[in-house]
Amino acid sequence: MTLRMGTPQGRGALLATILGSGMAFLDMTAVNLALPAIGDDLGTGFAGFQWVVNGYMLTFGALLLIGGALGDRFGRRRIFELGVVLFAVTSLACGLVPGTLGLILARVAQGVAAALLVPTSLALVQSTFVPEDRGRAIGTWSGLAGLATVLGPLLGGWLIRSVSWRAVFLINPVLAGATLWAARRYLPQSSPDSQHPLDLAGAVTAALGLGGVVYALIEGPDLGWPPAAVAAGAAGLVLLAVFLMVEARARHPMLPLRYFRIRAFAGVNATTLLVYAVLSGVFFLLGLQLQRVVGYTPLAAGAATLPITVMLLFLSRLSGSLADRIGPRLPMTVGPLIAAGGVALFSRVLAGASYVTGILPGVLVFGLGLGLTVAPLTSAAMNALPEGHAGTASGVNNAVARLAGLLAVSLLPLAAGVSGVGEVGGAAFSAGFVRAMWIGAGTMILGGVVAWLTVPAKSA
Repeated sequence: MTLRMGTPQGRGALLATILGSGMAFLDMTAVNLALPAIGDDLGTGFAGFQWVVNGYMLTFGALLLIGGALGDRFGRRRIFELGVVLFAVTSLACGLVPGTLGLILARVAQGVAAALLVPTSLALVQSTFVPEDRGRAIGTWSGLAGLATVLGPLLGGWLIRSVSWRAVFLINPVLAGATLWAARRYLPQSSPDSQHPLDLAGAVTAALGLGGVVYALIEGPDLGWPPAAVAAGAAGLVLLAVFLMVEARARHPMLPLRYFRIRAFAGVNATTLLVYAVLSGVFFLLGLQLQRVVGYTPLAAGAATLPITVMLLFLSRLSGSLADRIGPRLPMTVGPLIAAGGVALFSRVLAGASYVTGILPGVLVFGLGLGLTVAPLTSAAMNALPEGHAGTASGVNNAVARLAGLLAVSLLPLAAGVSGVGEVGGAAFSAGFVRAMWIGAGTMILGGVVAWLTVPAKSA
């Protein structure tokens, strides 16, 4: 069955997929804003903040490829609905647990649910709309689902201030109910595209390898690099090497390395890694800087980034249509270069900064760059593989984006000298924040350069 944009069935199908993936994206940014409140309530320090964020992204990123493969094998709508239910249950656990360890474990489980939800959401858009409408459909999905990435701080800030940080999680079952209703009513049943066995060895080695590396990067600076942290990092690197060997030899790998011989696919995923690393790193540190250094409330900190939300809303669909006409290379090059200017301007977010002169310029420039980048990047990733591999393409590209966030939250604070600081919000933290923004700007520029050199000038 193929749907058309502008029809009731098409609008309903987009609503279901946007609500579903939006829940997962909203949590990534709303939780960033809740970190100071979580720290005050549970006595959590900077390393704990990193685990609350990375516990989710670890399983989300490591299992996204399996999530996409499950959709291809058992039907995308079925796996999508399973992900919605699991996300609601694990969100309840996040909102009700009493301590930091319980919250981290619940976040790990929540990431598993998101790994089922997100790749099947985008694959459903790719596979259910007619070819001539897919660019607009993906652009709308990118803008409105990705909108949750930046809308999360505004909604999260209001919930944290008015209710509790726990409400950030407890709202998800309500959204899950609406998503299930829309999915049952508007999404067509999808037949399995694949009967290949699942690559469980790849999933396990990827998750354990990433876990070991992340443990070393978070706990090493905080504890003075004890032998356990060094050993975990070394074991993680070994397991990641094993993962690549498993994928190279498996008959049906979850990460088909041969696809990376396709220049367009390799290029768009390299660009994704760089762009989304900066996006995740900026929002992780910016929320802390606004609250602990500038002195904003959670609601004010969330409202500070509202212009990014508006710009993504209006620009993503336009940039998706533009990429359909002229190809993805130009917007994927210009967008990151503009966004880099916005990240550099965030280095002016310091104690006593005025919103109009110190914060808003970075917000506007960053939002413009993201609005030009996100939809063409997503569409280019999906179009780089053959038609029958939509779930795999979605899973790989989303896994790269989540891996980028995972590494950014671990590596960027370490590179900028933020990891191991005694006080989140003190002078050392603020100086490290400035260094992190300049590192992020350079990384975003590199993303634009990679896109120019590797992404096709015209869509396939």
